[in-house]
Amino acid sequence: MELLGHLADGFGTSLMPLNLLIVFLGVTAGLFIGAMPGLGSVNGVAIVLPLTFIVPPSSAIILLAAIYYGAMYGGAISSILLGIPGASTAVATTFDGRPMAQQGKAGLALITAAVASFVGGTISVLLFTLFATPLADVALAFGPAEEFALVLLAFMTFVGLGGDDVLKTIIMICLGLALSTVGLDLISGQPRLIFFDLPGFYSGISFLVLAIGVYGIGEILYTIETQKTAPSVTPARLTFRELGYGIKEINKLWKTMSLGSALGFFVGMLPAAGATPAALMSYGIAKLTTKTPERFGKGAIEGVAAPETANNAASTGSLLPMLTLGIPGSPTTALLLGGMVMWGLVPGPMLFIEQPDFVWGLISSLYTANLAAVLVNLALIPLFVWALRMPFTVLCALVFVLCLVGGFAPSQKLHDVWLIVAFGVGGYILRKADYPMAPLVLALVLGPLMEKSFRQTLISEQGNVLAFVERPLSGTFIALSAAFLLLPLIKHLKRLTGRVPSAAK
Repeated sequence: MELLGHLADGFGTSLMPLNLLIVFLGVTAGLFIGAMPGLGSVNGVAIVLPLTFIVPPSSAIILLAAIYYGAMYGGAISSILLGIPGASTAVATTFDGRPMAQQGKAGLALITAAVASFVGGTISVLLFTLFATPLADVALAFGPAEEFALVLLAFMTFVGLGGDDVLKTIIMICLGLALSTVGLDLISGQPRLIFFDLPGFYSGISFLVLAIGVYGIGEILYTIETQKTAPSVTPARLTFRELGYGIKEINKLWKTMSLGSALGFFVGMLPAAGATPAALMSYGIAKLTTKTPERFGKGAIEGVAAPETANNAASTGSLLPMLTLGIPGSPTTALLLGGMVMWGLVPGPMLFIEQPDFVWGLISSLYTANLAAVLVNLALIPLFVWALRMPFTVLCALVFVLCLVGGFAPSQKLHDVWLIVAFGVGGYILRKADYPMAPLVLALVLGPLMEKSFRQTLISEQGNVLAFVERPLSGTFIALSAAFLLLPLIKHLKRLTGRVPSAAK
């Protein structure tokens, strides 16, 4: 009953006229951002984040969450109509969505993606509502040692589960941690890493500046280089007859969508996992469990429904550890976490006690955002088809200007604009060298928390480093961190031992 009371209070916040308007604006913007090749939820949130200072924090997080939701829906549009994923989360949708469009079933594919996204979002929000409070209660037992060990675990999951080059992932984490120490020392107040004695560095490096530079400017530069020719858009029309037929077909896919939703939610909760692996895993499971696996890759409707339910469920799942533990489950939630810190809110279990209106307003807004996203998505499909024909040069110039203006607006310092350009060029070079960007942003956001909890533990324990492994919870987290760190090594050794017999033959 207490849970229902909190949820009712949350709906009182999320159904306010301003917040309802923000939800519809957010999902509409997110749909366009997700549909544009080269953009995605991370870029969209990074570009819009500076604008959130003009509204209260509760409305700001609702706007960003709505953009996140909308971008998850929108990624399927370009995957189906262009054959180019709007974001990495929609890669698996391309496998069968594009063949369906080429067979003249673009409308059915878009309806399937929208309804499957709605189902995945709804199931995951229900799971989110049920698990949020118990997880926050567990997190109340955390002290500085547990906080440090949990942040370490978040970094090590990127190393063990990220799928990128392990050495490159560790380098990016270390670079992010180094950037997080720029400014004044937490305890002594002494300046450190003040490059060229520039006064702008005394206030540290804002994660917003890094995020806009890396995900905005850097991504645009990379996309300009890799996008050689303008892709052709497959025409799509949506009639009530097609809508009715699509919903009738989707009713046969409840098993696929239920599995995808549950899998996506729990994979999304893992730091470094996120929506992309969840969508790919769901696609693989759908192919394994179907009676006609040979249709996959040739236009199977299950091949669209499975990844779309999973990536939307994962986007909700990744919000859970961010709110309850202060650990983001994806690059986009790392940006949301940084935004909350900028608004003066501290993510973690105390947030549920100190700011219940904020927390439950956000949770209830996920219900309204999910409904708004499916309605706007289905209504604006013809407009998306038209917008995808926008010249790529115009889109790039528009995003570039938005990045510079968005980076300058919060601090109004030209120092930040130059940093955005520098990070953009640096991000472009690192991207070309296949360095993952998510660990860099995550380390910059979590670096101050990691340093503070590490030093607090050592001060309270009088320099006893073993305190981190002597406490049950922190010791468990550190053991898991060690396991994740060794996981790539074990995989490498298995590959080597697997090659030995064939080499001997």
